[in-house]
Amino acid sequence: MTLIKSISGIRGTIGGTVEDNLTPIDAVKFAAAYGTWIKQQRHKDNYRVVVGRDARISGEMIQSLVMNTLVGMGIHVIDLGLSTTPTVEVAVPMEHADGGIILTASHNPKQWNALKLLNHKGEFLNGAEGKKILEIAESNEMVFAEVDDLGKITKNEAYIDLHIDEVLDLPLVNKKAIEDASFKVVVDGVNSTGGIAIPLLLERLGVHAVKLYCDPTGHFPHNPEPLKEHLGDLAEAVVKHHADFGIVVDPDVDRLAFMDEKGDMFGEEYTLVACADYVLSKTPGNTVSNMSSTRALRDVTEKHGGTYEASAVGEVNVVELMKKNKVVIGGEGNGGIIYPELHYGRDALVGVALFLSLLAEKKMTVSELRATYPNYFMSKKKIQLTPELDVDGILSTMKSNYSHENLTTIDGVKIDFADSWVHLRKSNTEPIIRIYTEAQSQEAADRLADRFIVEIKAVANI
Repeated sequence: MTLIKSISGIRGTIGGTVEDNLTPIDAVKFAAAYGTWIKQQRHKDNYRVVVGRDARISGEMIQSLVMNTLVGMGIHVIDLGLSTTPTVEVAVPMEHADGGIILTASHNPKQWNALKLLNHKGEFLNGAEGKKILEIAESNEMVFAEVDDLGKITKNEAYIDLHIDEVLDLPLVNKKAIEDASFKVVVDGVNSTGGIAIPLLLERLGVHAVKLYCDPTGHFPHNPEPLKEHLGDLAEAVVKHHADFGIVVDPDVDRLAFMDEKGDMFGEEYTLVACADYVLSKTPGNTVSNMSSTRALRDVTEKHGGTYEASAVGEVNVVELMKKNKVVIGGEGNGGIIYPELHYGRDALVGVALFLSLLAEKKMTVSELRATYPNYFMSKKKIQLTPELDVDGILSTMKSNYSHENLTTIDGVKIDFADSWVHLRKSNTEPIIRIYTEAQSQEAADRLADRFIVEIKAVANI
């Protein structure tokens, strides 16, 4: 079991010993460090923080600990209860709050949970801010409020509906075309809050939703990462119900993938490609995704006369480059759509609405739509780390070994070959090295990934 303290939040497994896992003591310590940081940043008389959680089993316990720690610091809490990551992000500025915390471990299995930390804009903290919170946690600088100055908890469970209102008010969401298309869609909510939010959105758009694993119990029916190998039940349900397509999200609803009418994956990398194609056709401009995302976004962007640029991996890095380049849409190839017209955060709800608008206007099947995009194939593999491994040293050696190739080293090592690429990087959220490749066939992408796994193991002597 493990506890990962990084700039992107505090993530760990439930149970076990303090500082080795996400125990109640660790949850309190890092919530207090965040509360202290909020006070250092904002310098006000009254502080407000929005808190929401996905449906994982430990969520209610962790949320109670986090909220009451903030109360103990004199901070008022707006409790969204069961929510989604993008919903909390939307709620922070709507509440004029000083920050937000989402209790979720995203795509990790049920034994994991995490504190994802937001600033007053509802956006993830940058590296310097995250580092400061870690320093506060280790320094015991936290000061708690006296009895007459304790904060209060206010429940507000309307924000999923309010979030949907904001999505439906977007000019590019073609509500009439979607309703006229009479779509039938199967939704895999992985028994988390996507099972609440996505069917509600579809209902508002006049789409018939067939629910699969939409009971928010936190007992994930399959590995919660929305990848092809985990989605056999969804494929079967799409075909059985003669649905137009399938939707799957991760437990906190910031990642989105589609399945076509035949039960084949649209490709999580192509979620952003399709949404960008639609947005760029209406509002020409530039795009950004991270270095581990498909080249297809670059191709589609250039088709519409825009410019594409890649950032380091991590939502905060994508957002920073999006703002710098004033892009109209961006995100991550793992199915994360960031549409600045709504907010600067990955949002499966806005992704669903944009995809439905595109499909309704194109009047074609999902498989036909997929055939209109450049055909790249990705392989996403990983190597489990052990404490004695010198990961930075391994990556440095790989960089030296391929110094004659086109290299990018802002985030690990990315090697661009003429008709393929490989990206090697240490994960921010799991104790692994990620090996992402892309080529012009699945066989070539898998072969390239396997080749680099062998090379890394040889360098590491494992």
